[in-house]
Amino acid sequence: MKVRRIPERMCTGCMAHRPKTELIRVVKSPEGEISIDKTGKKSGRGAYICNDVECLKKARKSRKLNKAFECDIPDEIYERLMEEISNG
Repeated sequence: MKVRRIPERMCTGCMAHRPKTELIRVVKSPEGEISIDKTGKKSGRGAYICNDVECLKKARKSRKLNKAFECDIPDEIYERLMEEISNG
């Protein structure tokens, strides 16, 4: 029987490689809109962050999401990410 490979992605906050299902995806659509992608299937450039408040704080402080998307990330995206992590 064939063993399925679990896709891994790197967290932009702590730079650790984790299974894709454990991370939260932030996506920049082709139109330039930044949003949180819960399904992992939206089209556009994606960046991943751990489901951990400390990783989000590191990413925000070092502006890693801004660098990943090559644009400024609105504060509301960080607030929505914080809510998403807090809720579970």
